[in-house]
Amino acid sequence: MMQEKGLSVEEKVSSLFQTDTLLPDQYLDTFRRKTHLEPEKRLMLAVLEDAIACFQKYIHARDGKGKTLFRDATEWIEEEDADWLFSFENVCESLGFNPQYVREGLMRWKEAKLQARPQAKVYRLAPRATEAASCPASRDESGPRLLKAAGR
Repeated sequence: MMQEKGLSVEEKVSSLFQTDTLLPDQYLDTFRRKTHLEPEKRLMLAVLEDAIACFQKYIHARDGKGKTLFRDATEWIEEEDADWLFSFENVCESLGFNPQYVREGLMRWKEAKLQARPQAKVYRLAPRATEAASCPASRDESGPRLLKAAGR
């Protein structure tokens, strides 16, 4: 700063356009830090993608495994505690996403899917009159026939 006082205006302006001196080691340290964090971010992205895939795929699951995967994904997404490294909050923030925005979007998607799902139709089947007449259990003589078959 002391040296700049004695410089002319032209020298001050020209110093603005000079390249900064950067040692190769300083440049490589910056580069290494960025690439060093990339595997962790890829892992965090894979965790987030898997949770969202389970959340969306198993929303209508009927088997135990599917229900468990959906429940676990839902609990992880809804958890607002950011104490552990791979919490939903930390993963989203590390990847540059707003966790509350992502969470609200997923919950709106869930509600829309649950409301849009058609309810199963239940059909009551009544036995036909011809089936009841031809069924051996409806005849009076079936009793002795069944006893003969049983060996009594």
